[in-house]
Amino acid sequence: MQEVYFFHNGRGASVVRHKYSYGGPGGLWELAVLKGNEENSEIDYTTEVSSDVLGHLSDEDIKRVLSQIEALGDVEQPVETYRT
Repeated sequence: MQEVYFFHNGRGASVVRHKYSYGGPGGLWELAVLKGNEENSEIDYTTEVSSDVLGHLSDEDIKRVLSQIEALGDVEQPVETYRT
């Protein structure tokens, strides 16, 4: 299962849960911060939110982290041509 979110600031998140994700076997989520948009995005390891993927997240944790991502400043560098 995967959900992808994008915000006005050029950032977003990929939220996954499967048997190989961090927390997936226990019904929890893994989240990666993205930069870009629906057509062109990549994982962003350089934010205050996280420098890696976040695992073992509850539904409430996901809501909190998505709010933090949405509150980040605009992406300054254009995204290289890459599709996640």
